[in-house]
Amino acid sequence: MRSIWNGNISFGLVSIPIKIYPATEDHSISFRQIHTRDGGRIRYRKVCELEDSPVESSEIGRAYEDADGALVPITDDDLAALPLPTTHTLEIEAFISAAEIDPLQMGDAYYLGTTGAAGAKPYTLLREALKRSEKVAIAKYAHRGRERLGMLRVVGDTIALHRLLWPDEVREPAGVAPKEKVTVKPAELDLADTLMETLGEVDLNDLHDEYHEALEELVAAKASGATPIAEPGERPAGAQVVDLMAALKESVRSAKEARGEEGGEAGEGGEAAEGEAGEEEEGAEATVHELRGRKKAQAKKAASAKKAPAGEKKTAAKRSGTKAAKAAKSAEEPAGKAAGRKQTGTKKAAAKKTTAKKQTGRRGTRTAS
Repeated sequence: MRSIWNGNISFGLVSIPIKIYPATEDHSISFRQIHTRDGGRIRYRKVCELEDSPVESSEIGRAYEDADGALVPITDDDLAALPLPTTHTLEIEAFISAAEIDPLQMGDAYYLGTTGAAGAKPYTLLREALKRSEKVAIAKYAHRGRERLGMLRVVGDTIALHRLLWPDEVREPAGVAPKEKVTVKPAELDLADTLMETLGEVDLNDLHDEYHEALEELVAAKASGATPIAEPGERPAGAQVVDLMAALKESVRSAKEARGEEGGEAGEGGEAAEGEAGEEEEGAEATVHELRGRKKAQAKKAASAKKAPAGEKKTAAKRSGTKAAKAAKSAEEPAGKAAGRKQTGTKKAAAKKTTAKKQTGRRGTRTAS
């Protein structure tokens, strides 16, 4: 492994000779630019504008361009003469808790190594001090033409350096968050908690770059002269307005299926969130109890009448009307008979009275004679 920086760690009056090694590596596949018409490579050449000719790397230096476009040459000797202790020294400023560092400031990672017996003892001393204090060291160092901020922490038996951004290099998130006023319901939070618990934790070592693997297969197929056949994949749809509760519940169900858990319900948190207490389990038999009492029967008839279709309602109404008509007719019949009886009685009384008068008249005539 090749080092990218040589210097010393300044720990008070203790000096530790170190070398900085990259702690990470890039596995991405790089492409070259080609001329699509004939497949020729597209190359970039460093050309001097004054001479209009290519220049070797050994002849290239650095310069600062001011606001007017003028170039001010800066040599390696000029940089080496800067009156800064961090030019060749990683100077520890303080020891703080790692929780005080904003993750937004975290940058590239490096390993710090040392060579020879002279640096082994102070290196081990700093490493063990960091372990026992459970803190990290904040240091300043110069690299690639500027002074940088770093954090030292222990990784196994090695001291690691994380490059930190200066606080003024981290932008404020003004205007990024949604401007709409949204209220999140407790039930939605409960389902979100259930989803988080269902997904659980993961070992980062189990995760891998699937896109990189697919890209390697594509390159291998093209290199062998084969024509790769793209498998139809599902692309996520654009932003849509969805039922958040339904989406959360479905996410919980899918996560449980992915983990091999039986069921697929939202779980206790989801059931409590929806407030569906007492919901019948799937496959349970319903129990029917007979309703007794006139009031309950009437209520039952009224409920069944509400549920009946329009045709049945009309038939029921027709039947009810027929029954009512018959009842009215039967009610009218006794009244008519009573009226008839009354009229008959009156006629008989009048006839008897007329007969009695005739008989009286006849008797009077007989007596006179």
